[in-house]
Amino acid sequence: MSPPAVLISEVGPRDGLQSVPRTMPTAHKLAWIDALHAAGLREIEVGSFVPAKLLPQMADVAEVVAHAARLPGLTVMALVPNRRGAEAALTAGAHKLTIPVSASEAHSLANVRKTREQMVGEVRDIVAAVRATAPAVKVECGVSTAFGCTIQGAVPEADVVGLAVELAEAGVDEVGLSDTTGMANPAQVRRLFRAVRAEIGERTGAAHLHNTRGLGLANSLAAWEEGVRTFDASQGGLGGCPYAPGASGNVVTEDLVFMFEAMGIATGVDLDRLIAARTHLQAGLPGEPLYGMTPEAGVPRGFVPATRVVDGARP
Repeated sequence: MSPPAVLISEVGPRDGLQSVPRTMPTAHKLAWIDALHAAGLREIEVGSFVPAKLLPQMADVAEVVAHAARLPGLTVMALVPNRRGAEAALTAGAHKLTIPVSASEAHSLANVRKTREQMVGEVRDIVAAVRATAPAVKVECGVSTAFGCTIQGAVPEADVVGLAVELAEAGVDEVGLSDTTGMANPAQVRRLFRAVRAEIGERTGAAHLHNTRGLGLANSLAAWEEGVRTFDASQGGLGGCPYAPGASGNVVTEDLVFMFEAMGIATGVDLDRLIAARTHLQAGLPGEPLYGMTPEAGVPRGFVPATRVVDGARP
């Protein structure tokens, strides 16, 4: 198979499940991850290493990571808020660690109970530990609330760019921008990704965008036009930060895959299999509302995805 033109990083098993009050049984979670992998997703954020008393949905994260790490060709990603979480993730077998660092001081204190500067120090410690014990593991930072904060309000763009530079200097492999609260618009997305790329170059990482106000796909397209090639998304549009009021709804994976494939941009994901994977999500969280225009409307008749053409098929 030819490499995809964009990488879709599925974050539903972490960002999606942390936002719902019920806990998905482990067996259903593993079956869902297996189905996502079978659909062609090659990077999945399978959980977060946080205390179970804070997020009981993640109590089985070590087991989930160990299972996912056995799936061929899959990059298993886990969120870690501190060095203790990072060490646990490495022990479980995660291939990539992602660390949230908020550009909003108010959100940082609410989310991780640390200031921005304290979190930058935490990042330095995590990078040092990873380089010393597991140098093949990648470390990514997501700048949370990069486009605005429901607690603080507007976040100065200079703060976002400055934080991205600090994180790059701390040694991380990638620095992404996260629309944690769904406040971004396409012009802002273009401007901010362009500014960050001008400062840290190819270490500019993923776009983590929400669809809170219906601009998720428009913002994704704006990020792609600025050279972003990795996009976080959540099956069924589940997701949201528990410590950012009103921060609902990630970009729907199914809709994002359809948009790119319809444009002739290969994702490597089989859209029919991806939509079928929703059955495992529904089985694990019966009655939970799922979103997505593509699953609702169906794949258009005669649609030939870019991924299939790249692999040698023709309309």
